Amino acid sequence: MSRRSHTVAVVAFDAVQLLDVTGPVEVFTTANRYGADYDVRVVSPTGADVVTSSGLTVGVSGSLSSLPRRIGTLLVPGRRDWRAAVGDTDLVDTVTHLAGRAERVTSVCAGAFVLAATGLLDGRRAATHWELARELAVAFPGVRVEREPVFVRDGHVVTSAGVTAGIDLALSLVEEDWGADVARDVARQLVVFMARPGGQAQFSARLAPGQPRHSAVRRVMDHVGADPSAEHTLDSLAAVAGVSARHLGRLFRTEIGMSPGQYVESMRMEAAQVLLEKGGDTVEEVAQQAGFGSSESLRRAFQHTLGVSPTTYRARFQSTAGSRRVVAA
Repeated sequence: MSRRSHTVAVVAFDAVQLLDVTGPVEVFTTANRYGADYDVRVVSPTGADVVTSSGLTVGVSGSLSSLPRRIGTLLVPGRRDWRAAVGDTDLVDTVTHLAGRAERVTSVCAGAFVLAATGLLDGRRAATHWELARELAVAFPGVRVEREPVFVRDGHVVTSAGVTAGIDLALSLVEEDWGADVARDVARQLVVFMARPGGQAQFSARLAPGQPRHSAVRRVMDHVGADPSAEHTLDSLAAVAGVSARHLGRLFRTEIGMSPGQYVESMRMEAAQVLLEKGGDTVEEVAQQAGFGSSESLRRAFQHTLGVSPTTYRARFQSTAGSRRVVAA
């Protein structure tokens, strides 16, 4: 654990997502109240204040020249229009330069695209917002994109998922630097999870791949999507596709990266999620309607895929009412 002052350099730029910046900054500065010693500097490539995605202006500490020679942690937030961010040569050059001076390099949400543009993520595992994971993988094929984790560490580089995941990332860094007790105090103060239960899959309605090229795969996907609860065997799906079962398996793995059986379960998971979010049926009834057969099978699938039970998922995503305390007048 660190027992010395640790400089955190946050690179801000126009149209940056506000919470990508302020969430981690709040974690680090709150940690100072509990014994940490972070010197947090928000800088911009030009040294000028920046206008964030929400229209609010963020004041910066200065330009690169205001930073010490060695940086403890470099944090790169994201911009929703990641193409504009990676096309900003001043920004990419700034991050490239600072990364060479940092003991640890991190990103929040679409900040991973900027790190990828510097080449720092080549050959590394990385995370970003679940909606952007496919775009990151296509734009930077040298990056091993992981869709599920809230944050991913690969060597001295740590990348996180979307927006509020920057808080999870910062808490993990506080724990690494100053211990679990300090991180726990910060989490309590900010009223957030010390470790968020489940991964990104619980926040995405569908992580399924895009439109496949092969017509046989499209036919099977349409067939399963029309009724996920039906009895879909490999042989019956092969009959729908008009190919052999073995060939269908090869096509699915090539086109969408999973077996036909895994695709069926993913569609049943999606159906169950929708039923839990929008209806009042029991878990057993949801399991039957979605094609899982029993509530126990549904629970196992939810725990394996989302890291939470169906009941917890419903409470978390059906309504905000469950988190409110109602005080009678």
